[in-house]
Amino acid sequence: MDRIETERLILRRFTETDADALFALLGDEEVNTFLPMFPLKDIGEARQYLRHIENHIRRKGFYYAVCPKEDDRPVGCVHVSGDDSHDLGYSLRKEFWHKGICTEACRAVIDMLRRTDVPYVTATHDINNPRSGKVMQAAGMTYRYSYEELWQPKNIRVTFRMYQLNLDGRQDRTYKKYWNEYPVHFIEEL
Repeated sequence: MDRIETERLILRRFTETDADALFALLGDEEVNTFLPMFPLKDIGEARQYLRHIENHIRRKGFYYAVCPKEDDRPVGCVHVSGDDSHDLGYSLRKEFWHKGICTEACRAVIDMLRRTDVPYVTATHDINNPRSGKVMQAAGMTYRYSYEELWQPKNIRVTFRMYQLNLDGRQDRTYKKYWNEYPVHFIEEL
């Protein structure tokens, strides 16, 4: 599971040589707008983030560099947390937006998860970032509920939409942690 290939992409583990590409991705303020972190300030922070990725993988999560087949340089990333949320996250350099790359990468990771014991995958998006919700829908996920959170580390109030895809056939299951944790929660008509 260290490498996944799709029609246009290679998803692989990040290496130390990817620091420049990671900085180009996560250092971009516009790309970072809806990410749960501040933009990377320099190449040193990118190298430090590569260590964070390795720790993420050690905690039973998955983290892939998204590379076009014609170039092994990462243009994005997709990951799934190892905790009980099995949260799917992704980012992509803006010159690659609106080309279906995130959807293609997310579908590939979800297909890989079907061969593991991960029973479901969740994902959330800020209501001000509806294109992220479109990626979730295109990857087969369905909207379950919305909730409001004082989002850290950016310390801003955000309304999130939570999507889920059950991989084990139990269609009645909805991950309720955010519903239970945040007092402002509701179901929207989408």
